[in-house]
Amino acid sequence: MQTVLVIEDEEDIADLVGFNLERAGCRVLKAYDGQIGLDMALKERPDIIVLDLMLPTLNGLGVLKGLRRDSRTQQVPVILLTARAQTEDRIQGLTSGADDYVTKPFSPKELVLRVQSILKRMQVNSGTTEFIVGPFSFDKNALKFYIDNAPVELTSTEFKLLLYLCERANHPQQRNDMLRSVWGYSDDVISRTLDTHMKRLRQKLGSFADRVETIRGVGYRFVNPA
Repeated sequence: MQTVLVIEDEEDIADLVGFNLERAGCRVLKAYDGQIGLDMALKERPDIIVLDLMLPTLNGLGVLKGLRRDSRTQQVPVILLTARAQTEDRIQGLTSGADDYVTKPFSPKELVLRVQSILKRMQVNSGTTEFIVGPFSFDKNALKFYIDNAPVELTSTEFKLLLYLCERANHPQQRNDMLRSVWGYSDDVISRTLDTHMKRLRQKLGSFADRVETIRGVGYRFVNPA
């Protein structure tokens, strides 16, 4: 049974989310305060976190930054659940390390599907667990990424995106195909999320950022020079 930590100060919303996740077979933990939620995440190491932005003591972005700074929770996927629907808020949340963004009011069924989609892609792959292309190497079991054997910290979504492109090196990849593979579905909102993740990923690749090309009207391509 996979564990979901819901950090939400409105108890009725936390109960609604928890009820639907439990019906889907998840173990649910709840925290109604940002600092308490962060401490609980570091202690319990849940499989995924549903995080509100407007929280007492420590806001959601503060919680998210704390999660990404600690080695125990760097790879734990986070879905932001918030009433802040502005594009700037969405970009800020995704840039801080969130994997997905759901705005209130929301459909509990859709939220559960998004949680399940992320949990599914986090499952350990069978077969070969290491993939190497050029200076890049991937440990699929540990979700670790290296450039010239030096570790580079990626979120689980960034890891999945880059691996998807590298496994199909030198071939343009359609946006919708990437969205379905990484997020499990595609829509206009998540399409914008894809671009934000790609921008952040390029920043982390440093001098190798130009290996990830934007193909206008199509999607993206990872270039592996012969």
